[in-house]
Amino acid sequence: MDISFFNVKETTFFLHMISSSLSNGPQIHMQSTNNRPQNSHTSTSKSTDSGEPTRDDSDGGRKQWAPRLLRECAVAISEKDSNKIHHLFWMLNELASPYGDCDQKLASYFLQAFFCKTTESGQRCYKILASVAEKSHSFDSAKKLILKFQEVSPWTTFGHAASNGAILEALEGENKLHIIDISNTLCTQWPTLLEALAIRNDETPHLKLTVVIATNIVKSSIMKEISQRMKKFARLMGVPFEFNVISGLNHLGELTKESLNIQNDEAIAINCIGALRRIQVEERSDMIKMLLSLNPRVVTIVEEEADFSNSRIDFVKCFEECLRFTTLYFEMLEESFPPTSNERLMLEREYSRSIIRILACDDDIVDGGSECRESGVQWSERLREASSPFRYSDDIVDDVKALLKRYRSGWSLRLPQSDHESGIYLTWKEDPVVWASAWKP
Repeated sequence: MDISFFNVKETTFFLHMISSSLSNGPQIHMQSTNNRPQNSHTSTSKSTDSGEPTRDDSDGGRKQWAPRLLRECAVAISEKDSNKIHHLFWMLNELASPYGDCDQKLASYFLQAFFCKTTESGQRCYKILASVAEKSHSFDSAKKLILKFQEVSPWTTFGHAASNGAILEALEGENKLHIIDISNTLCTQWPTLLEALAIRNDETPHLKLTVVIATNIVKSSIMKEISQRMKKFARLMGVPFEFNVISGLNHLGELTKESLNIQNDEAIAINCIGALRRIQVEERSDMIKMLLSLNPRVVTIVEEEADFSNSRIDFVKCFEECLRFTTLYFEMLEESFPPTSNERLMLEREYSRSIIRILACDDDIVDGGSECRESGVQWSERLREASSPFRYSDDIVDDVKALLKRYRSGWSLRLPQSDHESGIYLTWKEDPVVWASAWKP
C-alpha cells in the first residue's frame, strides 16, 4: 500500500477537466465533491439499449450498472468511437460519486482514468495529483492510515508475517544480520521481527536494516522520524541495531551493491513488498539477478495477485482485470470499515491513482516506476530462472493462519495448487488478492 492519497482538490481538478472536455456536447450538471451525493445518485440505475439509465432493483441494485457501462466505455475507447465515448462519459459523470456505493465509486474512479486515456494526459494528470498528495500528507496521517488498515484487514500484514517467518528461519543462528528492505510500508513490518530476535534462545544478533526508497513521496523528514523510532524500539527490545536509508534513486534499477555497504561477515536477507512491480517489465529479470548476486540467504517477495501486463497490447483485457481486482479491493474495504470512515475514502482514492497509472500511462514510466502487476505464476516463472523456492515451513504457515483468525470472516490462506506456483496466497472470499513467496540463490 502506498502512503499517498487523494484529497478533495484532486477530485475537483478532474471534474473540472472532464466538464471542460464535454463543454461542446450534452450539458452536464457537475456535482461538487465537497458535498455528499444527491439522492438521485443511486446504485439501482443502469443502462438500457437506448443508452438511458433506468432503475433495476434486482440483487439490491448491486453491480448492475457500473461494470456494464464501464465495459462499454472501454470497448469504445479501444475502437476509438468518439461519439459513444462522449455519450458514455456524460452518463458516467451523471451517475458516479466518490462518496456513493461501490458501483458509484467504481464509475467515478474509472471515469478519471478513461478521461486521461482518451486525452493522452495520463502522465501529466498523475504527476499533478501526486504533487498535490505529496504536499497534503504528513508522516502522522500516513502512519495512522497504514496502522488502521492493518488493524481491520490482513492485506499487508499477511505479507509481513510470511516474510518475517522466512527471514527468521533463513538467518537463524547468525550473529550479524543485514536486511535490505525494498518496500513502501514505512517500516511497519519490523517491530514484530525485532521482538522475535529479542527472545531468541541464543545470543541476540546485531541487525542492520537498510531501507531503499525509490519514490519521491517518502520525504527525508519522514525517514528521519522513522529511524529515530526504530532505534528507540530496538533499544527497548535489547537488539543491537543500525538503520540506514538509500534515497535519491530515480528507479530501483539504479541500486548497486556498492551503495548497500554489504560486509563479508553479514548474513543477508532481501525483503521486497510491492516493490518489484514498480520496475519496468523488461527489466525485472535483470533486477532479480542483481539482487541474487548479493548472495542473500533469502529473498522475500510479496505482490498483489493481478495481471496488468496486457495494458500495452489489449486495453480491454487490461481494463477487465483492473475492474475485477479493484472491485474486490473496494468491496473488501466496504466490509472492513464503517460506512462513514475517512480512512476507507483515503484508501479508495489512493488506489484510484493506480487505476490511472494502469490504464492511462501507456509507457509505464511515471514517478520513477511502473504499476504493471503480474500474477504469482508469472513471478514464479521468472524467479525460477535464476533462483529456487524457499519453502515455507509448517510453523510459518500456522503463524499466518493464526494471524488471519484475528480478522473478520472471509479471509483465508491458499497453498499452491500446481507445479507452476510457489509461495502462498491471501484470499478474500476465495479470490486470491495477495501473493507471498520466498526464494534463495
